[in-house]
Amino acid sequence: MHITAKPSLLMVAPTHYEVSYVINPWMQPGAWGSDPAAHRRDAAAASAALHSALEAAGAHVSILPGAAGLPDMVFPANAAVILNRRALVARFACSERRGEEAHFRAAFDSLRARGLLDVVEQYPEGIFQEGAGDAIWDDGRQLFWAGYGQRSERASLAITEDFFDVPLMPLELVSPRFYHLDTCFLSLSGGEVLYYPPAFSEEGKASIAAVAGRENVILAQDEDAAGFCVNAVNIGRHIVMARPPQRLRDELTERGYVVTGVDLDPFILSGGGAYCMTLRLDRESKPLVVEAAAE
Repeated sequence: MHITAKPSLLMVAPTHYEVSYVINPWMQPGAWGSDPAAHRRDAAAASAALHSALEAAGAHVSILPGAAGLPDMVFPANAAVILNRRALVARFACSERRGEEAHFRAAFDSLRARGLLDVVEQYPEGIFQEGAGDAIWDDGRQLFWAGYGQRSERASLAITEDFFDVPLMPLELVSPRFYHLDTCFLSLSGGEVLYYPPAFSEEGKASIAAVAGRENVILAQDEDAAGFCVNAVNIGRHIVMARPPQRLRDELTERGYVVTGVDLDPFILSGGGAYCMTLRLDRESKPLVVEAAAE
C-alpha cells in the first residue's frame, strides 16, 4: 500500500468474496449459490469498476489481499476508525467476521512500521464497534457521526471520542436492515447530509437536523436506501455510489456534485455498497483556531 497526496482509500481484493451465510437481512446466499462462478466474475468486474471510478474521482486506491474463509473482508470500512494517522481496529459483533480483525490489525501494523500511521490500537475486548461504517467523519463540522444500537455498542462511543480527542454525535440505529450508519447516512463535502429517516430513532433524526441544519438535509427515499446509494464515497465534489435513481442523481447534481454510478449488485447481495468497500486512510482533523481576546 502506498499513500500519496491524493485522498487515500483502501480496498480489499474480492478473490475470496462470496455470500455464504446470513448476518443481515440483505444477504442472499441462495441467489449467490445459483451460479457462484458467474457471481465471482461479476464481483471481480464490479470491484474493478469501483476502483476505476474512485481513481477517476481523484483518489489513490490501495488493494489489500483478502483471506480464504473471510468473504466480508471486501468491506474494509468496518475494519477500523482512522483519523490523524491513528487507527482504532474494530471488534466485530458477528462471529463470522471476527477472523478479519487479525488480518486488518496486521495490515495497519505494517503501515505503522512504514511510518504511514503513528498509532494502531484496538477497541477493548468485549466492546463491539465496527469501524468507519459506524464512525463517519464530517470534515466541515470536525466531528464523527457515530452509529450505535445494531452492531456497534453505545459503550464504544466514549472510547472513540477519547482515542481521537474530537467531538462525536451519537445516532441510534433502530432497524436491522440498516445495521451500520454508512448504509443510511452520508456526510457530503458541501455540508449536506443524505440520510434515510426510517433507520433512525426520533432523537437521532432531531440531532441530524439540529447539527446539520434543515437546509442541509437531503432525505433518501426507499429506493435509494434499498439500492445502497446512500452507502457512497464522497471525494470533493465527486460522489461514487451504486447506480442511483435519476431523481437522486438530479438532486445531487443540482447541488453541485458530479455523480458516478457503478453496478455493485454482486456486493449488494451481501448488504454492502461503495462506502462499505473502502476505508479512507488519510483523514485529518483541523486544529481549532482560538481568537485572542481584545485588550
